[in-house]
Amino acid sequence: MSEHRLASVELDPATLPPATAEIEHERRVAIFDLVEKNSFEPAGASGGPYRLKMSTQDGRLVFDVSGPDFSKAHGLSMSPLTKVIKDYIDICDSYFEVLRGTDVGKIEAIDMGRRGLHNEGAELLKARLDGKIAIDHETARRLFTLVTALYRRG
Repeated sequence: MSEHRLASVELDPATLPPATAEIEHERRVAIFDLVEKNSFEPAGASGGPYRLKMSTQDGRLVFDVSGPDFSKAHGLSMSPLTKVIKDYIDICDSYFEVLRGTDVGKIEAIDMGRRGLHNEGAELLKARLDGKIAIDHETARRLFTLVTALYRRG
């Protein structure tokens, strides 16, 4: 019996925003983390592992999933995720800026907010995929990290 998991993730660079070397690095790390440990079960698929190709088309994030006996693309409007992605990027930038200082209280407060937004984004993404692809909370967090890296501008 095959596992329901992602074995690979590919990004379509032709459809994604241009990235700096730092953002490309963030994307590679996010893909590595996602592939390393995930639970990914497309509706109607009998078993994996699966390959995921992500792209954007007409303002939608497209998940093109294929496996041993399965192939399907899902397009998701990003409108419901836009605010949490922007807020998460902003708080991450603040977090990394504060890390350079020594105010432990401020670091902890921003980190709590960052984790809260990360969880909010993960749950929203999980809900957007409901009925299409079943993922657990940790996979949703890793996938949200990747989606955020895709939309980050240099």
